[in-house]
Amino acid sequence: MNQHETQIRVRYEDADPMGFLHHSKYFTYFEIGRMELFRAAGGNYRDLEESGIFAVVVSAECKFRKPARFDDLLVVQTKLAKFTMVKIQYEYRLLRDQEHLATGLVTVALVNGEGEVQPVPEWMRDMH
Repeated sequence: MNQHETQIRVRYEDADPMGFLHHSKYFTYFEIGRMELFRAAGGNYRDLEESGIFAVVVSAECKFRKPARFDDLLVVQTKLAKFTMVKIQYEYRLLRDQEHLATGLVTVALVNGEGEVQPVPEWMRDMH
């Protein structure tokens, strides 16, 4: 599985005083999408971390088109964009009723408990 959609409602605490989704929360929503894509593909981040492998963000960007607001029901479309032996890149689209609000791109690398880069395990490669 290389694509997944997740619904998220903008909570009051995620909005700024004007009622707009705070810019920092877009990355939180992208992370939720990434976790749900991994789960839908049969993975479990808790199991990954218990095996001594951690996914760390090495780059992240977001292009804002239109604001989301408190109580909006959003859809995070998460897509596996690129997969190498040591990095995984994800693309995101944040939508409200098919209206495109933001686009994101996040790259993660896998490391061990000492922060040393690790190859993507074969079982993860087989999931995608």
